Amino acid sequence: MQFQFAGHTLDTELRELRRGIEPIAVEPQVLDLLICLVKNRDRVVTKDDLIASVWGGRIISEATLTSRVYAARKALGDSGQGQRLIRTIARRGLRFVGNVHMLAARADCNLADEPSETRGSAPDRLPSPERPAIAVLPFDNMCSDPAQAHFADGLSEDVITALSKLRWFSVSARNSSFTYKGKAVHIKRIGAELGVNYVLEGSVRRLDDRVRITAQLNDVRTGSHIWAERYDRELADAFAVQDEITEAIVAAIEPQIYAAENFRAERKAPESLDAWDLVMRALSHFWRVTRADNRIAQELLQKAIAIDAGYGHALGLAATSHIFGVHMGWEDKSVAPVAERAAQLAIRADGDDAWAHHALGCAHLLARRFDDSLAEFETALRLNPNFSLAQCYYCVALAYSGRWREAEDAVGRALRFSPRDPLSALYYGAASYAQFVGRRYDKAVELARESLRLRADFTGAHRVLTAAAGMAGDADSAAAALGALQRAQPDVSVAWIASQMPIKLAPDMRHYLEGFRRAGLK
Repeated sequence: MQFQFAGHTLDTELRELRRGIEPIAVEPQVLDLLICLVKNRDRVVTKDDLIASVWGGRIISEATLTSRVYAARKALGDSGQGQRLIRTIARRGLRFVGNVHMLAARADCNLADEPSETRGSAPDRLPSPERPAIAVLPFDNMCSDPAQAHFADGLSEDVITALSKLRWFSVSARNSSFTYKGKAVHIKRIGAELGVNYVLEGSVRRLDDRVRITAQLNDVRTGSHIWAERYDRELADAFAVQDEITEAIVAAIEPQIYAAENFRAERKAPESLDAWDLVMRALSHFWRVTRADNRIAQELLQKAIAIDAGYGHALGLAATSHIFGVHMGWEDKSVAPVAERAAQLAIRADGDDAWAHHALGCAHLLARRFDDSLAEFETALRLNPNFSLAQCYYCVALAYSGRWREAEDAVGRALRFSPRDPLSALYYGAASYAQFVGRRYDKAVELARESLRLRADFTGAHRVLTAAAGMAGDADSAAAALGALQRAQPDVSVAWIASQMPIKLAPDMRHYLEGFRRAGLK
């Protein structure tokens, strides 16, 4: 369907907004908001209506909704005081008040061409979002005892709640996805009816005191499975098992969706990439953890920000990539103001985005504002408890603050959340520095070597290995470690470490520098 108003065309089939014949770049959520308002122009649309239609029932902040409404008005040239198209009705909601002319659906868009199992009645079919959206179906209870169904339902509800904390994609509300309980429905029909492009389904089978849980993630667009896993557990504490499996499933799903979205973006022509596509491609480079890939990620993110200057995800990831470059020795601290501005803009765009708070925590750490840094990482982890990268940097901030035992616990959680994470080398490197602060040199050496086994070019681990071997009095190992460090980071020196490493306590800094001096670094 096409809606024409005030020189604009809103095409719900192509999911495009045009002014005359020129397309207007808008975020998918902003487009969904416009579609909802225009389709319901005969009444006031409440905040709850918008949350149900645009965010699938997920809880969002007032700032998020306000920013999307502002973006919709700006796209239509309606951001002044007149409100000639989108009008705020005090204490009630919004109403689209422009004169609208409707055009018929395109002739080449025929539901009859689809398989019968994918068709739904017209009111049931929601527009498939360009950003990822996922529905978690109620897990099947495979036990002979129907009373055990509460465990399967509880697990499904916990996964929905945990996934809802991830701001990168929307999650269908529990009441919507549970309508399919006990029904055999094709995933393409579910995708059409709920407006999602990923469906998670699973089963629970219990025998005596053991439980087997299976889960699989399906891509609605291709009909294929993109991830599957099986979990076997002793059921001594049902709630503890639910919590553990929920963490494992959510930690596994997030990178799988990133990978699938990047694969989709790579198949699009460069000129048709939108801001979301660019961020997905940037993420794929960011996770490769090389100097060249980090630079490519930053270039892609700048393109995304040029398309949408208020795109919180792009701003937060851009800030993180700069700080990570400093941590790896690829950039110096002169990028700190750039990273901090990007992180603050990300929070202004979406204050509930865990990546934005993580980015600001990194910026504060680089500026040696340790308490502010820890507070931002704690906020990020409150928003997304399964955010392993934030757990890792929280560990680093704790260790740089001298709180090495708490740092040890934090990095243990990061490794538990994401044991096969591409940044596992960073986690082991952070753990090794925490052990160094605690004067446990043998353990620091062991963890640094594990980090380097995973990533031989990780300069942070090379630095800790050198200092720890130096303090342990192992001259041969210290000399070998120093040689490897200088090959990985040719410009490294005692002066560079003293100026670049954000270590809070003077005794800890002297201790770290002494390790390098004993290893022979000048």
